[in-house]
Amino acid sequence: MTAEALAILQAAGAEEIEHPGGTLLAHLKRVSALLAAWGARPALVSAGLCHAFYGTDGFPVALLDLGRRAELVEAIGVEAEALVYFYASCDRTSSYRGLTDDAGAFVDRFTGTHTHPSLAARRDFAELTAANELDIAAISPEARSRHGADLLGLFTRWRPLLSEPAWAHCRTVLGRSDR
Repeated sequence: MTAEALAILQAAGAEEIEHPGGTLLAHLKRVSALLAAWGARPALVSAGLCHAFYGTDGFPVALLDLGRRAELVEAIGVEAEALVYFYASCDRTSSYRGLTDDAGAFVDRFTGTHTHPSLAARRDFAELTAANELDIAAISPEARSRHGADLLGLFTRWRPLLSEPAWAHCRTVLGRSDR
């Protein structure tokens, strides 16, 4: 975790924003730590720490306006910030179902642009999504009860994109041990 990224998170009030398991800042730190535990490269670990900076399709609170992307680039680097933008930009309804397909469309919710991301980009996205959702499911029995079956279905479909550690954690948190 970079000191600059943590300073921006604190300045943006991430310590005061409620989130399952405490605060948004606590969640972001757990997601980053989970990615590190799975052996993710540093840029993805940094993206995990900062994945909510621009809000997401499922969490609309933005800590930074998109016009301030350069500040995040300065704190975590170009590659990690691009991962944060890619994650935040996802129109989930339009993009999730085709994520494992090379020809599947990824829709940017900010611009409406349809793209066909590389396999590496789709793997990073799936890994970050798994870390985010599994942290919430692990920390909140209510969220796990309400969304666990759907998450297991999603991550089972995305299995080709997930690392072995991410898939093992998915099975542990969501209760499936047969694969």
